[in-house]
Amino acid sequence: MDVLLDEITIRTEPRAGDLGYVVYLHGDLYGREYGFGGQFETYVAKGVAEFFENYDSSRDRIWLAEHGGRIIGSLVLMHREDYTAQLRYFLINPDYRGIGLGKRLMELWMSFAHEVGYERAFLLTADELDAAISLYTRHGFTLTSEHDSTAFGRPLREQRYDAQL
Repeated sequence: MDVLLDEITIRTEPRAGDLGYVVYLHGDLYGREYGFGGQFETYVAKGVAEFFENYDSSRDRIWLAEHGGRIIGSLVLMHREDYTAQLRYFLINPDYRGIGLGKRLMELWMSFAHEVGYERAFLLTADELDAAISLYTRHGFTLTSEHDSTAFGRPLREQRYDAQL
């Protein structure tokens, strides 16, 4: 698929069905690409519910990338205590990778975090998500802890990255 970045729209106001679709996209994509099981989809569903239940438009943000009326990417900034932001639910449909969409979403995330006045940020990921980790480290995130886990239905190495903003 030959799509240009300027053909993709990014919106920040969730609509009915969006949050469930973000859960579906994560379960489907991470199941197919990484063999994550239903435990991962449950984890995402709980986190997305937490995001929506605590949503404060002055401190939280969801970016939904769309092409042809279909969500093809997502990223969430979720407020935490002590001027800390958590980066969550970063996903790009495989057909739209390599066109700069991930970079654009990260730039929007970082800009909003600075605008709101967050001092710190963190994210949780798995060590095999190389492309995402490369993007995180280019934006100032550094690995601060890791441990072995089977929380998502198979063995993996969970990692935490932190950044000073």
